[in-house]
Amino acid sequence: MSLRLGNLYTVVFSSPEAAREVLKTQDQIFSGRTIADPVRAIDHHDVSMAWLPPTSSRFRLWRKISATQLFSLERLDATKSLRSKKVKELVTFLSQICERGESVDIARASFVTSLNIISNAMFSTDLGSYDSGTSMELQDSVVRIMEIIGRPNLANFFPFLGFLDLQGIRKDMKVCSDRLFQVFQGFIDARNNEKSSRSERDLLDSLMELTKENGSELNVNDIKHFLYDLFLGGTDTNSTTVEWAMAELLRNHKTMAKAQAEIDDVVGPNGVVQESDISNLPYLQAIVKETLRVHPPGPLLAPHKADLETKVLGFLVPKNAQVLVNVWAIGRDPSVWENSDQFEPERFLLGREIGVNGTDFELLPFGAGRRICPGMSMAMRIVPLVLASLLHSFHWKLQNGVVPNDLDMDESFGLTLHKTNPLYAVPVKKCTNG
Repeated sequence: MSLRLGNLYTVVFSSPEAAREVLKTQDQIFSGRTIADPVRAIDHHDVSMAWLPPTSSRFRLWRKISATQLFSLERLDATKSLRSKKVKELVTFLSQICERGESVDIARASFVTSLNIISNAMFSTDLGSYDSGTSMELQDSVVRIMEIIGRPNLANFFPFLGFLDLQGIRKDMKVCSDRLFQVFQGFIDARNNEKSSRSERDLLDSLMELTKENGSELNVNDIKHFLYDLFLGGTDTNSTTVEWAMAELLRNHKTMAKAQAEIDDVVGPNGVVQESDISNLPYLQAIVKETLRVHPPGPLLAPHKADLETKVLGFLVPKNAQVLVNVWAIGRDPSVWENSDQFEPERFLLGREIGVNGTDFELLPFGAGRRICPGMSMAMRIVPLVLASLLHSFHWKLQNGVVPNDLDMDESFGLTLHKTNPLYAVPVKKCTNG
């Protein structure tokens, strides 16, 4: 499908075959980005790993730092205890909710957990609290930024109108982004004022050391924009995936019961879920994949750009066209998936194995090729661990007697896919004496 909106020519591909062409076969041609006007409003495109061209030295530097300091197997294993600690804190909070017989906002609780995992890796401290309004403000800013970038914007179609900010989008983007930049600046200032060296190094320590090296390309502004990318990518998408998974399970009681039985069998009814258990929970892993199929965090991925005129499956794609890969449509295509509108994790336990690492083009929640999400490996540790812990620690029911079939599953599209109305669920204490 092709669309011309003002000066912006957009081509949308919605099949695994086309996705393979764009993200693998002709990856070099399509690895550029069409820069959304809100991104330009904060000059993020000039320094951001998410928006810089892969040919730039800065892009390669950010990818290298991400891989070595955060997402390598060695670093992920080294921070395993941190993730377990933060998930344990989530379960403790939910136990208090359970004792009071109240409901919990699943997305918010998951966001605080993801936020604290990310903020500890970055700054060695918690930024979120389950009982304060601080984390809610941060979550609102993150969600708002994702919505702003994905919102229809006249300035994207008619760039000469950008400075007028007719829809107030640039102003909103700056306000929400400044909240995050102020948080980052606060940590940078505090770290600069520390008189003694820290015994345990975190990402910020490593980044600040890089800025002090002779001939360094990096400065404090670069660091803030890099942290901004990691912050957006590592909090909102994880929490929304957990929320969608819980919503689907609350609508499918047998699926939830089957998952809980598997977890109890592997972990034991009185045990604590560990990351090492996840590999022994194939049904839980299938639930995560099925959630990512039906509710991909980035429904259209981030926009690509054709650097040259080319053809994809016989269709002409002009130079500089914006190219969108509709992974939401691919995940719901009846010619690709049997019973595509049904939530059936069992599909991933039968036939050939389908992964999420960008090699199977029927399932592309993290994209593929040189633009694949660098945080995929961390996400695939956080989401299953949080979900398994929620299912193992409690039974769950909908609040106020809502019938599962009546649960609202409306979606709000932005750069990421959110549940329009937050999922509130009631944790119920599990009986452990059999």
